[in-house]
Amino acid sequence: MSGPNLQKSKERKVILEVKDMVKYFPIRAGVFKRIVAWVQAVDHINFHVFEGETFGLVGESGCGKTTAGMTLLRLHDATGGSADMEGKDIFKLKGSELRALRKEIQMIFQDPYSSLNPRMRVKNIIAEGIKTHKLARGVEVEQRVEELMQKVGLSVDHIYRFPHEFSGGQRQRIGIARALAVEPRVVVCDEAVSALDVSIQAQVINLLKNLQRDMGLTYVFIAHDLAVVKHISDRIAVMYLGKIVEMTDKLSLFDNPMHPYTQALISAIPIPDPTHKKNRTILQGDVPSPINPPSGCRFHTRCPVAKDICSKEEPVFEEKKSGHFVACHFAK
Repeated sequence: MSGPNLQKSKERKVILEVKDMVKYFPIRAGVFKRIVAWVQAVDHINFHVFEGETFGLVGESGCGKTTAGMTLLRLHDATGGSADMEGKDIFKLKGSELRALRKEIQMIFQDPYSSLNPRMRVKNIIAEGIKTHKLARGVEVEQRVEELMQKVGLSVDHIYRFPHEFSGGQRQRIGIARALAVEPRVVVCDEAVSALDVSIQAQVINLLKNLQRDMGLTYVFIAHDLAVVKHISDRIAVMYLGKIVEMTDKLSLFDNPMHPYTQALISAIPIPDPTHKKNRTILQGDVPSPINPPSGCRFHTRCPVAKDICSKEEPVFEEKKSGHFVACHFAK
């Protein structure tokens, strides 16, 4: 299965291009642990990321967005497809080339509590990557750690503390500092603010935007909160049950969502005005199992506009308008 021809601007540099990414997890059973089924977590997705932009990846829990991010970092080995980063296929790298990749692309994890080693001081947590990639030695390591602490809005005095001595927002800032310690070009933010209080979320999002501006970072921002994604992203891809169903710039997505699933997600965004009447699209039923996804369009079992063709033929992920890609038989 080949990917769609995703048109790219000649003026912008593509730093990351994913083609037909597939990640299936085996289900084993019996005495001999034979494979009896597969969890189709990510199934032939295509997207590209421009240098310096924030590319949002959104969808309900279980849609495969986090798996896609972890596969990009080779925390999971891809089942198929390719991920090209400036001439190198991430999925084929081994040995020293793979270690070099770790420096170029980093991750900020969802849970600021479990993603930090509780037995290590903050200084050592941040310095670990610097030492591994031999970016500094001796006193320079501590100096870089102190600079990173200041960049993420923490006191230099905090470097000798342990993670349990910090709040959730502070721990996430430490996680950000750790990710930036090796001077990456691409940072995958996996639900980076979902575990934080709303007021702290705003602070961390603004911090990420400032760091992107100052350091020229590129983000792949994974989230289920469309309001957050709208605030930080330049372009957005919407995932459902392992597939990307819509992808465009954020203005087009929110002003003119073309896929029924996207329309339902946007209709669910709360508006801070009790007098405002909003027509919500309520989806019926539960998300189908990724072990045995529906035939045809995977969304047809919950789609309010589905017809017979939707259960028989899988819609092509194609450009319906300039820069606006949709996988739906009835999108115009």
